[in-house]
Amino acid sequence: MTKDFLKNANDEYDVIVIGSGLAGLTSANTLARAGYSVLLLEHHYQLGGMATWFKRRGGHIFDISLHGFPIGMIKSCRKYWTPEIAESIVQLKGIRFENPQFSLQTTFNRDDFTRLLIDKFRIEPATVDRFFDAARQMNFYDDQDKTTRELFDEFFPGRDDVVRLLMEPITYANGSTLEDPAITYGIVFSNFMSKGVFTFQGGTDHLVNQMKAEMTKNGVDIRIRCLVEKIVVSPDRVVQGVVVNGKTIRCKAVLSNANIKTTVTNLVGPEHFDTEFFDEARAVRLNNSSCQVYIALKPGEEFDYVGDLLFHSEHKGFDIDAMLSRHVSSRTFSFYYPSIRPGSDRYLIVSSTNANYSDWASLSEEDYQAAKQDLIETTLDCLDQYVPGVRQKLDHVEASTPRTFQHYTRHAHGASFGTKFEGLKISKGLPEQIAGLYHAGSVGIIMSGWLGAVNYGVIVSNDVDKYLTLASTRV
Repeated sequence: MTKDFLKNANDEYDVIVIGSGLAGLTSANTLARAGYSVLLLEHHYQLGGMATWFKRRGGHIFDISLHGFPIGMIKSCRKYWTPEIAESIVQLKGIRFENPQFSLQTTFNRDDFTRLLIDKFRIEPATVDRFFDAARQMNFYDDQDKTTRELFDEFFPGRDDVVRLLMEPITYANGSTLEDPAITYGIVFSNFMSKGVFTFQGGTDHLVNQMKAEMTKNGVDIRIRCLVEKIVVSPDRVVQGVVVNGKTIRCKAVLSNANIKTTVTNLVGPEHFDTEFFDEARAVRLNNSSCQVYIALKPGEEFDYVGDLLFHSEHKGFDIDAMLSRHVSSRTFSFYYPSIRPGSDRYLIVSSTNANYSDWASLSEEDYQAAKQDLIETTLDCLDQYVPGVRQKLDHVEASTPRTFQHYTRHAHGASFGTKFEGLKISKGLPEQIAGLYHAGSVGIIMSGWLGAVNYGVIVSNDVDKYLTLASTRV
């Protein structure tokens, strides 16, 4: 008999949140705290979206995606979640770059980058200060036509090595390219430059389980394995509810944490939007995806400290096409020591590479498995430079691709970083098209990453609160 994952669910809620990425989780918690009845629907068997984990035989727990975020995450978690969650955030101090142009280690903040740019790269101090000030002053309302390439050409013309230092980590963090608006680089970069890179001590499973406990305490009705098939909209463009697992549940507002293109084109449909808006939404470009290789050492095996994050590349110069190619020449290694997961004695490594969905989507099953194995083997070859004899220490290794991310997150084309910048306009414009319909998720690069997801979830939740408050006065 098939289990009913909606058993004892109410027929109606104030708000239904679709998807449990960090924006969805934060939205659900914020609205429940405000006193609304909230139903959180997640199609997967566990919460978190891209901020998630998986377990393998032998006691190995792998965190998925690069878990580096700015110090602002501490303040956001303390304010919108719990002090306990905020207190588990710790700094990563060993950020390494190894490539044909330079080899260095940094704490990844303004003071250290200023030192490196002046002493190692021989940039004039005044130029360095002007660049940092220009990036720090950027905001959403600035000129959106100026590209990141033009920003670098203004301050560091002809210095591909400097561009690599400044750009490569941000590309791994949110999929940015040199052709994207400069503000999408400057805002994210400045956030990191404030105090460096931080992560969550205890593992993503600990984080999400703490968030789940807090949501439960605040009254959120959390349901897993519940796939939303449709957002129900009245003829006069007002949200009525959702169809989930074949059942219609009514609500006053829907907040989608699904991909914005999926939300508009699949969950709602063109008949409920102005033609111009729908066409603009359909034209939004998806961001790129990722491949990862998960590597666990045998119990009792370890490796010497080699840094926390390592940006490795064999390619000369910053080249986004090379970074996305299936013929991998650039990788970011996340090293997980026992101190990151207190109580564990395990040493794990996750290798991440940016990738194009199209390079993996059309492969036959035989070719796909062969390509995944090649990804594993070449990654281990590369890693052996930093963890000598790693193959002899292995207990488990496996790979994920854009197809993997599409399967588990339902993001179109496995778009790990959501959409390009124009997606933010569509996300913010949904309530003007359909009363009671909102979106929070990775749109516009600015909102990508852990901190952006949490803060965007709060921003949109406040909009939902205003809408519901106003609606209640009309009754």
